[in-house]
Amino acid sequence: MITIKDVAKRAGVSASTVSRALSGKIPVSEETKKKVMKAVKELNYQPNVFAQGLKDGKSKTLGLLIPNVRDLIFPSAILGIEDTANKYGYTVVLCNTDEDIEREKFYINSLRKRLIDGFIISTARPGHKHLLELKTEGFPMVFLIRQISDNVDTVTADNFNGAYDATNYLLSRGLENIALITGSSDILLYRERFEGYKKALQEANIPLNREIILDDIYGWKDSYKAMSMLLKKGFRPDAVFATSDPKAIGVIRAIKDYGLSVPDDISVMGFDDLDMVALLDPPLTTVSQPFYDMGVEACERLIRLIEAKRKPRPLIKALPCKLIIRNSVR
Repeated sequence: MITIKDVAKRAGVSASTVSRALSGKIPVSEETKKKVMKAVKELNYQPNVFAQGLKDGKSKTLGLLIPNVRDLIFPSAILGIEDTANKYGYTVVLCNTDEDIEREKFYINSLRKRLIDGFIISTARPGHKHLLELKTEGFPMVFLIRQISDNVDTVTADNFNGAYDATNYLLSRGLENIALITGSSDILLYRERFEGYKKALQEANIPLNREIILDDIYGWKDSYKAMSMLLKKGFRPDAVFATSDPKAIGVIRAIKDYGLSVPDDISVMGFDDLDMVALLDPPLTTVSQPFYDMGVEACERLIRLIEAKRKPRPLIKALPCKLIIRNSVR
């Protein structure tokens, strides 16, 4: 294996000079730097980043914890994080917590032992005491998509206004009896989407009908069962607002299996704008979340926290959503 001493010998300088030239922290002459870099290239020398990290307390490695890698909202965000980390010379270690709080704790403890510089976390649910303790210790971290506290840096979507705009669009189409199929109230983003839905109805002087508001619905299978149950009970809403695209897919399938048409009988609104929903029959009207941009923002924020000499105040950044009009709303 090629060592720093081999590079020094080839360049005709000391090993400490090679170290200074490669780190860039202590100035060396341009001529010396060229000699060192020429030797590095000729010998195909790979610096030991971990060993360097032991010296300066940094590994240039970020931990990324995702609750479910099968959830299609995450790939674009992960890509944004990796592209940004690469730009700044960082490596990303991805861990799937599978919505398991104990697994989340295990990964955090394991990565901390490996000199990780900071975390981007889309947390499992519920129970966040261990994360707040991490924050209290001053460990750099940023929450992605799922916010748990105003005191921890978070990058998410503007869930309230996204849901508010979606509901108002349905109302503008003359659809007033709007069912809501949404996720667990343990997760803030679903509470925010409910509040946006509720606000739009209140402004239109339409009372909430709790019988057509179904929560704690996770994916398309749950939403299929929930929508089927509504229809079997005799409810026939003008529209259904599903607070994620997978939920909307289950809703559309249930409506069709009941012998009804989307959008002629019941309109359907989603939330996410996953790639596949433009190919549905009918193509889904939905709210687009800027997942890639959220990943970029979260990674840039974490790197600033890691490299800052003085820690800035926590920043909650909610990126705007956009209504995407297709054919699932009449």
